Amino acid sequence: MPRDMTDADTILRDVFGFDSFRPGQSEIVEAVAQGENVLAIMPTGGGKSLCFQLPALVRHGVTVVISPLIALMRDQVRGLREAGVAAGALTSANTEAENDAVWDMLHSGELKLLYLAPERLASGGTQRMLQQAGVSLIAVDEAHCVSQWGHDFRPDYLRIGELRRALDVPLAAFTATADAETQEEIVTRLFDGAPPRAFLRGFDRPNIHLMFAPKNKPRDQIMQFAASRKGQSGIVYCGTRAKTETLSRALNGEGHTTCFYHGGMEAEARRDVESRFATEDGLIVVATVAFGMGVDKPDIRWVAHADLPKSIEAYYQEIGRAGRDGAPAETLTLYGPDDIRLRRTQIDEGLAPPERRQADHGRLNALLGLAEAQECRRRTLLGYFGESDTTCGNCDLCDTPAKVFDGTEAVRKALSAALRTGESFGAGHLIDVLLGTKTEKVLQRSHDSLPTFGVGKDLKRGEWQAVFRQMMGFDLLRPDAERHGALVMTEAARPILRGEATISLRRDSIEAAGERRPKVRALVNDEDAPLMSALKAKRRALAEEQSVPAYVIFPDRTLIEMAETRPKTLDDLARVNGVGAKKLERYGRAFLEVISGDMPDTHPARRKLATGQSGGLYDALLASQADLVRGNCGTLKPMSCEAGQLAKLAQTRPNDETGIARIIGDRRAERFAERFLDVLSRAD
Repeated sequence: MPRDMTDADTILRDVFGFDSFRPGQSEIVEAVAQGENVLAIMPTGGGKSLCFQLPALVRHGVTVVISPLIALMRDQVRGLREAGVAAGALTSANTEAENDAVWDMLHSGELKLLYLAPERLASGGTQRMLQQAGVSLIAVDEAHCVSQWGHDFRPDYLRIGELRRALDVPLAAFTATADAETQEEIVTRLFDGAPPRAFLRGFDRPNIHLMFAPKNKPRDQIMQFAASRKGQSGIVYCGTRAKTETLSRALNGEGHTTCFYHGGMEAEARRDVESRFATEDGLIVVATVAFGMGVDKPDIRWVAHADLPKSIEAYYQEIGRAGRDGAPAETLTLYGPDDIRLRRTQIDEGLAPPERRQADHGRLNALLGLAEAQECRRRTLLGYFGESDTTCGNCDLCDTPAKVFDGTEAVRKALSAALRTGESFGAGHLIDVLLGTKTEKVLQRSHDSLPTFGVGKDLKRGEWQAVFRQMMGFDLLRPDAERHGALVMTEAARPILRGEATISLRRDSIEAAGERRPKVRALVNDEDAPLMSALKAKRRALAEEQSVPAYVIFPDRTLIEMAETRPKTLDDLARVNGVGAKKLERYGRAFLEVISGDMPDTHPARRKLATGQSGGLYDALLASQADLVRGNCGTLKPMSCEAGQLAKLAQTRPNDETGIARIIGDRRAERFAERFLDVLSRAD
């Protein structure tokens, strides 16, 4: 049975260092802690981990966490141990000594969270071990890996339902993937079809700036974007393995610290990149989507897509790796007609059943609609997830509103050109026809005699390219894989062709990204920047000394708050988000010295009170005692209480002399009780 839920607020403050839950977290924490079966769909970076880590500390016994990536498990275990939580992971990357230590904690009953890779469930011995270990809860991270049609499918996730039945304990599943089909698969495979209590949390990440740009010298666009953010950790996603390597080399040549990552690399090389990214400040990883799931680094400041993602869900998850600490983060997504053609072909040539292919085209359409949006991107993105109450001011279209024009006539001309040429050609040839360009291909096929030949001279070639790209984005023309990518009209285009509907297009969407580049958002203002640099240097030194990622000491968001509020005492520092009791004790003095210079030493008993409400009361008792060290007359033998006794008085607040005497003894009570009672009563 779980302990009283009031424990959750205390654990949140003392262990994790937060004064309050993020929106929606407390209801999920309570449901999981009370032993309900739960499916929580939360935004990437929305605080999923806390929603199973905190209940694990509220509940008796051990919580088993099924997680898909070793790097993710190791990072979370490191962070929990830094906060003073007994956590461990059993993975193929462990040394024998690490495994022995985890087994010892498990057998002694000390372990609270045990992380396991899904592949471990294939062993019968694992299930027997868990049945004997006093497991009280199963938590499943990245639960969408159970979906057989998802690109993150892990066959061993299908064993989790069997484990839940064998252990007969509640299960909490977490994912950031929101589509209905995946939700149904999770319920069927993990909960045997019995609907769990479901939570669908808001998908807005207001700290992330959204930006799209048509490809126009795309390498230069990425290089400019990275140059404006030099020294900040970032990810560049590419559509091919080869591009990750060439773009990584190009960024290195411009003085950035970069490495590449893709599925064709040896496992050891991939682990090396994961380790470097976790521990190095300012590293850029140029990667395919093989890099991402399980990336839990909170201070990634930007994500760029050199190529269009595969769907709106993929886009949302990939940009969601930025700014998990809540501090400002930026994104750039490049796209062009070749991207659209490639993504359509991948769907059409895939092995999925027809209804799934149709759904995948719908997801791609949603992303293309976002790319070609004519008003606020955040409103468009969140609208896809069913959220309508949106305020933004943090996307490129809010920065600079789009220039639109009535594109109906241009679209009708383009559709006519496609139909009159038998829907057998791509955009390049159709633009030649519209512009009246007598290429060899046009003349060979007598397309110079068509009524549409030369009717598009009012637009330049680049403008027609933008028109065709937007038409593909709005799914009016679709490349046909069976016709070698020729553009074919869709049903959605017929009302426009017949004059029954109109359409607006963006005139400015062919502009170079550099002209619409958002201003780099500084983490702190100019006045606080030097202190922020000093705090980061101290964090880096401590992280290197302990061989842990910098954010395990404190994430950027905590350092930002330190730089802005400039705490002077341990009590002040304890009020900064992300500073729990263990970290305050371990690092508090070091960071206060950076902020304020030399710090007087503090008794350990007093340091422990800094995260609670009793620190000030301890100080008042200490001050009142100083007046009576030699008694009221000032001539008696010196006497004082131990620091631990004052700490206990501050915590328990006895309301009579007998209660005080029980803590400090009769002799001391005779001298101090009356004054202490006065201090304690004023505190109430």
